[in-house]
Amino acid sequence: MSNQNFSVALLFDQSPAAVYEAVINPRAWWSEEIAGGTAKAGDVFDYHFEDIHRAKMKLTESVPDKRVVWHVLENEFKPGLFGEAAAGHVKGDGFENDKAEWVDTHVVFDIIKENDKTRLRFTHDGLVPDYECYDVCINGWKHYIQESLYSLITTGQGKPNKTGRPMTVNEEQFNAAGGNM
Repeated sequence: MSNQNFSVALLFDQSPAAVYEAVINPRAWWSEEIAGGTAKAGDVFDYHFEDIHRAKMKLTESVPDKRVVWHVLENEFKPGLFGEAAAGHVKGDGFENDKAEWVDTHVVFDIIKENDKTRLRFTHDGLVPDYECYDVCINGWKHYIQESLYSLITTGQGKPNKTGRPMTVNEEQFNAAGGNM
């Protein structure tokens, strides 16, 4: 298995405190369908987008203005989300393997002060190219980190999933197929 974890970095004019406050508010940039605490070490929250993707995360680190780490305790992708879906097709169960690929991975937000800027380095430690969900998942993370979280930090308005409203191309394809790919 490849050890290349998915990672992306962004540079902001905003302070480390502003970046940290945005990161610990995933309802404002990832999904309004998050239940539970999202700010303090030890908090556990449930994420879901309809019945397409469900996950339970535990905050293992939350260091103000420095670092946030989520440990994936549980994860389930609905059958049909990958395979043909990743290639742009919308029928057939493209999911061949483990629907819980994220379990025991870590979602890491490192916040680094660089002169008068703040760098946010996002890493999904354990999300590697050998995973069946890799292409769909990195496209999702790119949207939520590079567009939604970026927008929340720079404008005060993120682009999270609204209840029942898809945000990424793969989510839109899945919904267009009536949840049956």
